[in-house]
Amino acid sequence: MLAKEIKEPFDDEDWLFEIKWDGYRAITEKTKSEILLYSRNGLSFHQKYPIIVDQLKSIKADAVLDGEIVVLDEKGKPNFQYLQHYSEHHDNPIQYQVFDLLSLNGKDTKELELVKRKELLQQLIPENEVIKYCDHVTVHGVSFFELTTENGLEGMIAKKMDSIYSPGKRTGDWVKVKNHQTQEVIIVGYTAPEKSRKYFGALILAKNIGDNFIYTGHTGTGFSDNLLKEMYELMQPLIQKNSPFEEKIKTNSPVTWIKPELVCEIKFTE
Repeated sequence: MLAKEIKEPFDDEDWLFEIKWDGYRAITEKTKSEILLYSRNGLSFHQKYPIIVDQLKSIKADAVLDGEIVVLDEKGKPNFQYLQHYSEHHDNPIQYQVFDLLSLNGKDTKELELVKRKELLQQLIPENEVIKYCDHVTVHGVSFFELTTENGLEGMIAKKMDSIYSPGKRTGDWVKVKNHQTQEVIIVGYTAPEKSRKYFGALILAKNIGDNFIYTGHTGTGFSDNLLKEMYELMQPLIQKNSPFEEKIKTNSPVTWIKPELVCEIKFTE
């Protein structure tokens, strides 16, 4: 189930409010004989996060769970880069924040009210440092959102307490309010690195409108040394001679253009 984005938080006695986690959405299917942990696109997380799979064994029931995988930084806040490169940050706490229950012991629970699903879920998850029940507050969405802002969190998710679970749908029963704006954009090139930086300086970004590519800016922050190398190697087979833009793009460094096949999500404040 997906959430629509809204701009302002609100108070409402018919809604509950959760932290919006900065991580990977993950579904669990657990039976006595098998545990599946996978992304929204169906990609397995078994090899990447084996500790979560192992700790899911502590749940004493067959269940289908919905939640978010996060890795915490030194201040106890979710850090998406640490999650992406968990092999380099395995000393940092990793958590599976579980916020919904889709099935319990073979019985479909998606038609139950959200508050009932969460009640069953809380009873299901034992005390555990890795598998966590994602708690919530009720009524006071405005003050809760202010707390997420003060603590540098991603934002909040607001959910109607009597809502059913609608897989794959973006209904008005779940909404999200972000502290940071995000947007998916296409990577169409990269600039040459400067000073001591290796591989590339910044990614050149675009949106596809009709048959045209529109320049939307560039970004060079948020990269570890390993991610710079990984991105650089990913882009090499896509190098092409021509720019996708009709206009000339001004940059401080030479640009290498690539085929517009890679999409990234950019976080920005304005």
